[in-house]
Amino acid sequence: MQKTELIAKVAKDVGMTQAETAKVVNAVLTSVVDALKSGEKVTLTGFGTFEVRHTAARVGTNPSTRQKIQIPAGRRASFSAGAVLKKAVSGKNGKEKGKGKGRGGKK
Repeated sequence: MQKTELIAKVAKDVGMTQAETAKVVNAVLTSVVDALKSGEKVTLTGFGTFEVRHTAARVGTNPSTRQKIQIPAGRRASFSAGAVLKKAVSGKNGKEKGKGKGRGGKK
């Protein structure tokens, strides 16, 4: 799904124009980016958490020359899916809990 498709779907779902919805979606995304830039964590309960993780300096390999190169320490954006999102994507509804675990013993 592209951003324009997301805007169109949200606009249809909430009964707003696509122009109004685009402003809202862009404002939300800008707010997430601004929070991450300032080092904050953004948690959308049930959906997931956006945060900045620090990476250590390390030695890498240039794939075309096979030479060792120094990769500096840095920061990267990271997303961890929340419980509701994980459950929705996996297709599990929670009723399979315990199945296949060998719970029933011999009698």
